[in-house]
Amino acid sequence: MEKRLYRSRNDRTLAGVCAGIAEYFGWDPTLVRVAWVLLTLLGGSGILLYLIMWLVMPEAP
Repeated sequence: MEKRLYRSRNDRTLAGVCAGIAEYFGWDPTLVRVAWVLLTLLGGSGILLYLIMWLVMPEAP
């Protein structure tokens, strides 16, 4: 079975991007969300990356 990156339907806060990344890599979604917040606060690129991933990642079936 091929592993694919999807936005989460079950564990979503905004669009399910962070939870989808966490499911794909087998990480805790909270850690991915904390990393996203740090990226956003330190450089501002977190918002842009999140929006791009929201548009590119399909929603889980």
